[in-house]
Amino acid sequence: MATRPREKFATQVNSEVLAAIRDLARSEGRQLQALVDEALADLIEKRKGSRPRDHVMAVYQSSHERYAPLYKKLAE
Repeated sequence: MATRPREKFATQVNSEVLAAIRDLARSEGRQLQALVDEALADLIEKRKGSRPRDHVMAVYQSSHERYAPLYKKLAE
């Protein structure tokens, strides 16, 4: 898998949030930058528009196919 180029940037964050994210990184054995990358990617995905994320829709569709008769009875 090819590594994407990285770019440094500086910002400020609430000290409690930073402490919590550092603790989370430590407990997961991950680097702080990995969690920041993940959080930013999640934010971008959520803000792309009003359409639900693909994996959410896939789970919904699977559930609907499996439980359609039950959903129909519940709607009655």
